[in-house]
Formats: sequence, structure tokens, C-alpha cells
Amino acid sequence: MADDIIYAIGDVHGEAEMLDKLHAAIFARHEREHPRARLKLIHLGDYIDRGPDSCGVIETLMKLEGRDDVEVVNLRGNHEQMMLDAYEDGASHNGARMHWLMNGGDATLESYAHRGFEDPPQSHMQWLHQLPSLYLENERKIAFVHAGVDPKSFPNCDRRIHLWSRSPRFYDPTRWDNGELKGWQVVHGHTPTKDFEPQAAGAPARRFNLDTGAVYGGQLSAGIFAPGKEVEFLSV
Repeated sequence: MADDIIYAIGDVHGEAEMLDKLHAAIFARHEREHPRARLKLIHLGDYIDRGPDSCGVIETLMKLEGRDDVEVVNLRGNHEQMMLDAYEDGASHNGARMHWLMNGGDATLESYAHRGFEDPPQSHMQWLHQLPSLYLENERKIAFVHAGVDPKSFPNCDRRIHLWSRSPRFYDPTRWDNGELKGWQVVHGHTPTKDFEPQAAGAPARRFNLDTGAVYGGQLSAGIFAPGKEVEFLSV
């Protein structure tokens, strides 16, 4: 809905405790400042790998989807894609499993082992399979994605762009206005900001990077998108 208050959260990477703290801060702030508005949570992907409790992060997000007091959108990141690829038939032969393990998948498996699982349970794998890679707020012209979009083919970009892009054309909002991306804002993560602070690019701001390096000693951050107001940020 056009009057929802949207809270978009950047890359978590197994930092379950930080995610719990950020959720608590979001719910408290929403109750204090927007008690009559609907709360929408959008998680931008990369819930797993590198950090201490990827399993716990997925369990938290799955439980959130069952609540009726908040709308939740969970997007797929490139690390979720790597985990899915690692369990496909032939993954060991084509190197997909090793690629995942070398990029933080070993920490994910350890988090499951702490709960008695040799591998992620099928319920978690099925949940990962159904995650979309792009979410559009068409009325407000805000696109939410893990890594980025292609300004030339938006909104019909290839999913790999959604998951992996670090294109200079995407990172420069002054180059967006030749196609359907004209007038849109894009909210993403994927590439940690250098100062571990949320980034707003453009004048006025149109691209928002919410990956503030939670697993690298930085913060876990949310962007707050309220109708008629400038974007604000909340970090833990």
C-alpha cells in the first residue's frame, strides 16, 4: 500500500543477534512514531555465510512471515543462490559446492551442526527456492533488490544482475534516465560501504546501499521509507 512504512534491511550474513536487535529497534520506533501505519519489512538478501548463526537468521525470517501484524518480503541474495547451487545434482562435479564453502558456506554448515543437522533441512531449502530476486513498489517507484538492476533493461533484468551486479552504470544514478528506471529509487545491499554507514547516492538521492558490513565489524542497517519524507536510517 502507498502509505506503508517500509523498513529495508541490508546484508545479515549470519549475524542473528544483530538482526534481533535491529528488529526490536524497528518495532519500537514504528510503535512510537507511526502507530497507525502498517509496517512492512523487506530483507535484501545474504542472510547466510561467514557469520556465526545463519541457521538462526533463516529461522527468524521464516517465523516473521507467519505473523499477521507485519508484512514481510524476503529477497534472494547471491549467497542464498550459492547455497542452492551447492545442493543441486552435480554440484560437487562442477565445483559449485566448493565455491560456496570457500565463500562462507563452511560457517553456515557449522551453524546447522550446532542444531544437530548435517545439512540444511528441506524446509529451509524449499524456503530459499521460493525467494524472489526483485520487489517493486510500483505506486511509489521504489525497487528493492539484493545487488542491483540494469538501467537499460529494468524491470526485466536477468536474475543474475539482481544477485551479483556491481555495474558502474547502476552505481551512477545520473545514468538511469534513458529507460524505464526514470523516476525510480533503488534500494540494495551486496557491496559493503567503505565507512560502514548507509549510502545515499544521487541528488536527490535515488540509490540506497544498506550493506554496512555487519559481518566485517560494521553495523546492520535499515532504511526507513515513509511517504512524503526523506529516507532515514537505523543501525545497530
